[in-house]
Amino acid sequence: MGNRFICMTKKENERNGVGSRSKRMERSKRRSLVEEELLHRQALAMAIQQHQLSQRFEGSMSRRIGSSSRRRTDFSDPAPNSKQQLPEFLESIKTKKFVLVHGEGFGAWCWYKNIALLEETGLLPTAIDLTGSGIELTDTKNVTTLAEYSKPLIDYLENLPEDEKVILVGHSVGGACVSYALELYPQKIAKAVFTCATMISDGQRPFDVFSEELGSAELFMQESKFLIYGNGKEKPPTGFMFKKEQMHGLYFNQSPAKDVALAMVSMRPIPLGPIMEKLSLTPEKYGTSRRFYIQTLDDRALSPDVQEKLVRENPPEGVFKIKGGDHCPFFSKPQSLHKILVEIAQIP
Repeated sequence: MGNRFICMTKKENERNGVGSRSKRMERSKRRSLVEEELLHRQALAMAIQQHQLSQRFEGSMSRRIGSSSRRRTDFSDPAPNSKQQLPEFLESIKTKKFVLVHGEGFGAWCWYKNIALLEETGLLPTAIDLTGSGIELTDTKNVTTLAEYSKPLIDYLENLPEDEKVILVGHSVGGACVSYALELYPQKIAKAVFTCATMISDGQRPFDVFSEELGSAELFMQESKFLIYGNGKEKPPTGFMFKKEQMHGLYFNQSPAKDVALAMVSMRPIPLGPIMEKLSLTPEKYGTSRRFYIQTLDDRALSPDVQEKLVRENPPEGVFKIKGGDHCPFFSKPQSLHKILVEIAQIP
């Protein structure tokens, strides 16, 4: 009798389990969605927290054009009482607001290390998602011009108070957005920093800078296996995206594995229209801006030779070099990049 009672209880439990299984699955799905949303934020928060504990600056080599006699500040060995000296240090920096502009496929998320470092220094960084990038929801296929692509940056500058200026920092193709902004709002930009970026001349396309690596624009549009046809195969391509193997070799050859993993799940397709558009830059606006260039010496996406050519053909006020930096120095050499940004901020 006792055995029979036990058997009946097991059957009843099985029947009840069937009814509650769907509820458990629903709860599990909801938990998964919440966990997925939080995972990315938690990973970035942890990375920033760990990065804030590091006080060591990596070595870098810098060079300034036409300013060799200017005294340089050494950030590689911070003084023990640096926190007490911070207010005096900040007094020498006239423009404290930095606006960080990501490159193709990236988003504001890629600057997380340098955001933490700049904030620790007492500066005011803002990272922007360009249209169709990061968490900005526009579909890449609908981003057809540089004006559309740059709109979040231009909106930010438009809303900037009249008496305020910023230091713009552009990475890779984001350099074209910086150039576009310099042409529209030169009075609101104290300095522009091109970080292994497309610092193009009047009448050039951003893509032209990469032609040595990717071939001519016309050939790329016809034959590239990385193209995306957002409006159907019968229509022109709307974007492109490298496969993981190509991205790793081109962009992240010196970057930490954790940052590469973050990039692999965060990068989005690159809109073709903006990088195929020729820029019109005038001597009166763009030509009067204060430009600086940061070269990355282990860059496989934009080789040091190509970067040197950009500097030679369109000379900036100053040039800095990062040894061992790949195409993403905010991952591979964030301390070196930070040191240079602070040094540029201090230039009168």
